[in-house]
Amino acid sequence: MTDNTRGAMLMMASMALFTLNDTFTKMLAGEVPLAQVITLRGLFTSVATAAIAWRLGAFSKPVAMRDRRLILLRVVAEVGAAYFFLTALFNMPLANVTAVLQSAPLVVTLAAALFLGESVGWRRLGAILVGFVGVLLIVRPGPEGFNLYAGYALVSVGFVTLRDITTRRLSREVPSMLVSFGTAVGVTLAFAVGGVWGADWVALDTRSGGLILAAGIAVLGAYLCSVGAMRSGEISFVSPFRYTGLLWALVLGLIAFGQFPEWPTLLGAGIVVASGLFTLYRERRLGLRPTAPQRSPRA
Repeated sequence: MTDNTRGAMLMMASMALFTLNDTFTKMLAGEVPLAQVITLRGLFTSVATAAIAWRLGAFSKPVAMRDRRLILLRVVAEVGAAYFFLTALFNMPLANVTAVLQSAPLVVTLAAALFLGESVGWRRLGAILVGFVGVLLIVRPGPEGFNLYAGYALVSVGFVTLRDITTRRLSREVPSMLVSFGTAVGVTLAFAVGGVWGADWVALDTRSGGLILAAGIAVLGAYLCSVGAMRSGEISFVSPFRYTGLLWALVLGLIAFGQFPEWPTLLGAGIVVASGLFTLYRERRLGLRPTAPQRSPRA
């Protein structure tokens, strides 16, 4: 398995887990304030991540000042992405807000070419553009369909791009678990502080407490897979596999919320899948190896 293939697998796993987290979180909309959901979810995620990081010795490894700044910048980007995306999620259908986020691979790929000097061949770029056309079929932008919360989702794309580029610039010596821990703590603190000036917290019943716990488990796995994906293969190759999150959103939106997609949405989803599979086929056919170091850290 090449580093690019490994990164693609991790990205697909992270998107499945992120979408599960989004589903559990959206099921709490109107019942529990967003800040309370993210704070309680984050407390679990932070403790679990700290335990894993300690077990793997991630805290004992020295971190250069440059990497500390990059980790801080990544945390800021993650907080921004979480706020804008989740606010849109609470006010839009799951598949719609996820579809807007699928413009991230194109933006991240172009950013990687501009700021990291990664080479993007015309076939790979063409596959990403075709996938983006599929996203447009799903979103079907127009005056009647684009609202404030769709704009929030687009702003989250910018923060996701900053987060992924920052992750890529981290030194290979920085443990992935340390990055995941910093992210979990940063998001938790940001929403906890924001909740002080937000809506009053409410008492949790068994259902809401269980959904928050399930969301915490899902987002913990998503963080680990996401960091690993960005540190395994080339960003321009790995990023298009974010499109698989849209497929999960379509399925879970139907199961959890009874939202059956219209035919243009299904057609767009098919195009998205085809573009991702073609990119993976090209990787396996050519046996490409990224110029980055070969293995992501284990801790």
